[in-house]
Amino acid sequence: MKAKSSFKESAMRIVFLVAACVSVLAVALICIFLFANGIPAMKEIGFLDFLIGDTWRPSNDLYGILPFILGSIYVTAGAIIVGVPIAILTSVFMAYYCPKKLYGPLKAGINLMAGVPSVVYGFFGLVVLVPLVQDVFHLASGKTMLTASLMLAIMILPTVVGVIEPALKSVPRSYYEGALALGASHSKSVFFTVVPAAKSGIMAGTVLGIGRAIGETMAVIMIAGNQTAMPSGLLAGVRTMTSNIVLEMGYASGLHRESLIATGVVLFVFILIINLCLSLLNRRAAHE
Repeated sequence: MKAKSSFKESAMRIVFLVAACVSVLAVALICIFLFANGIPAMKEIGFLDFLIGDTWRPSNDLYGILPFILGSIYVTAGAIIVGVPIAILTSVFMAYYCPKKLYGPLKAGINLMAGVPSVVYGFFGLVVLVPLVQDVFHLASGKTMLTASLMLAIMILPTVVGVIEPALKSVPRSYYEGALALGASHSKSVFFTVVPAAKSGIMAGTVLGIGRAIGETMAVIMIAGNQTAMPSGLLAGVRTMTSNIVLEMGYASGLHRESLIATGVVLFVFILIINLCLSLLNRRAAHE
């Protein structure tokens, strides 16, 4: 009997090892493909010309992606500025204020948001947010950086709430009760004791939100305006790195195609930096 159990454990250990190796191999192959095809294009164009060039005109062999880098950064920053405070307040409500009867439907709704396809969010933005921004600011077109930021702020909510709420609940109850014992109100105990104690979880949720926002494509394509010029303000159109790849990869060839892959390399490096920051935050939280 022991021999049979030992055989099963060994077999499952091998299965888990193979699954882990396949995952690592997949990531390694993606890295190899991107860098093998993207780095030569960067060398041919010139690393500085590629990264800080402000003109993208493939017909003239001009491949500067600085407008797209800034577009990605600005849109993501706007989404974080709007979305993270809302996510923190939502998490606090769910952890310390929400009635039990309301918690289940609210939690299910937030989880459902995470499963909604990005193209559906894009349609929502196109039908609701674009006309709203256009009417409020009296613009010729509501497809702007602001619209894209608002849409991404909505899209990152389930990701950020999903991290921050458990972080708030993991704070020892004694912190909250101690603040109450010292005379603080319920709200002060939550916002001045529990929330600061969960700062690592809040930072981790923010970093994951950044990764979610900077990698979004379809919804941004539909509502951001897709202008290849340098971003000129919140109420101007913008194109992100992901949008540029999707819009032009279908007909690109030669150096144009390779430059789009090189754009993917830059985006991949951004994601690696974000994941590294998340790992450092998790390691720091584990030692606290």
